[in-house]
Amino acid sequence: MEKRYPAARALFEITPEIEHLAELCEKNTAIDKELYTKYEVKRGLRDLNGKGVLAGLTNISDIIAKKVVDGQEVPCEGELYYRGYNIKELVKGFLDADHYGFEEITYLLLFGELPDEKELKKFHETLVERRTLPPNFVRDVIMKAPSRDMMNSLSRSILNLYSYDAKADDTSIPNVLRQCLNLISQFPMLMVYGYHAYNYRMGEDLFIYAPKPELSTAENILMMLREDRQYTKLEAKILDMALVLHMDHGGGNNSTFTTHVVTSSGTDTYSTIAAAMASLKGPKHGGANVKVTQMFDDMKKHVKNWEDKDEVRQYLCDLLDKKAFDHKGLIYGMGHAVYSVSDPRADIFKSFVKQLAAEKGYEKEYALYETVEHMAPEVIGEKRRIYKGVNANVDFYSGLVYSMLGLPPALYTPIFAAARIVGWSAHRLEELKNVDKIIRPAYKALAEHRPYVKMEDR
Repeated sequence: MEKRYPAARALFEITPEIEHLAELCEKNTAIDKELYTKYEVKRGLRDLNGKGVLAGLTNISDIIAKKVVDGQEVPCEGELYYRGYNIKELVKGFLDADHYGFEEITYLLLFGELPDEKELKKFHETLVERRTLPPNFVRDVIMKAPSRDMMNSLSRSILNLYSYDAKADDTSIPNVLRQCLNLISQFPMLMVYGYHAYNYRMGEDLFIYAPKPELSTAENILMMLREDRQYTKLEAKILDMALVLHMDHGGGNNSTFTTHVVTSSGTDTYSTIAAAMASLKGPKHGGANVKVTQMFDDMKKHVKNWEDKDEVRQYLCDLLDKKAFDHKGLIYGMGHAVYSVSDPRADIFKSFVKQLAAEKGYEKEYALYETVEHMAPEVIGEKRRIYKGVNANVDFYSGLVYSMLGLPPALYTPIFAAARIVGWSAHRLEELKNVDKIIRPAYKALAEHRPYVKMEDR
């Protein structure tokens, strides 16, 4: 950017003056952490045991991480329910019936009921007819100034779609449902076309394929992404399952809560989904799956013998001591805000990861992941003061799955978004239907009140 716009070089430099102002900013922004305890502030809107502050009600999904035994809450194997149905049973249902689950579970989350064969066929047709973009949208929006970060590219495309919608600001349920169904259907195209546009800017060949009406969402993603349009049924089935597992996760996850917060302001659907996208992009949320694969890539470079548990343990210790990888002190993919024993989505993923690893020749990588999964909680317990259990979350294995499917890392988080947009849509509709009050939590002010001092007296 600096080379293309040399006159604007200052826009991209951290100058000595910026450094000085940053120090001033940090100095006068810092808050004594003991004050959070003193005023009983729930940092992250959660207490020390991971229990969240109750901020709303929802029918859409439920997370079980604790059960009452002898009058006491104790951690248990994690469970996830969509509209009252256990996620493991839902996944088993469409795998046993040998059909793709994305469209079926989208229907369930949006409308609260499982569709019969006729309803599912009609719903698939409804999504198919919306797999289209406005005239010249690819040329005028997606191809212009493509971003190296696909989440930013997607957010820009979503915001631009506002300009093509004559009823963009209509927040009635029928209109918002129309908009949500449009975005759910268009998302794979926005994602894949944005990826190809950036690669074209980087000198690669450009190919843009239209989605095929007879294919599922997962099949279309793989078909549009690959130059030869080829994919195996196993690849499509596993990607389809990944989309279902990422569709929703309660109302309290960061991006879904963002959806509720922004919806409560009365704004339009495009702005709401763009805000949720900004949240999901973060490495502590949807961006975690990329961090996991990057962490393992670094581990493979520095651990000479992947089967040497002492060597693996030392690397994990170095991670926590901020001596390895990104020096953040984190083992990515381990731990969850709610689950403390197991993440059901990770359990489902793992059962297919082993099968896929065998077929793709990734047995050694899978064994390394398994070693880290079993060892990391112990190492974290030795190094950190933790208040609940630590387990592998869904991001721990999803990055490995995407890697084995040959998906580019730039699309790992967008694929998460292609699924979670269903949950965001359901929660937006739920907020509009049931609550007519803007969400505005309280913050305690700590700065002392001061009299104004004239310039000449400072």
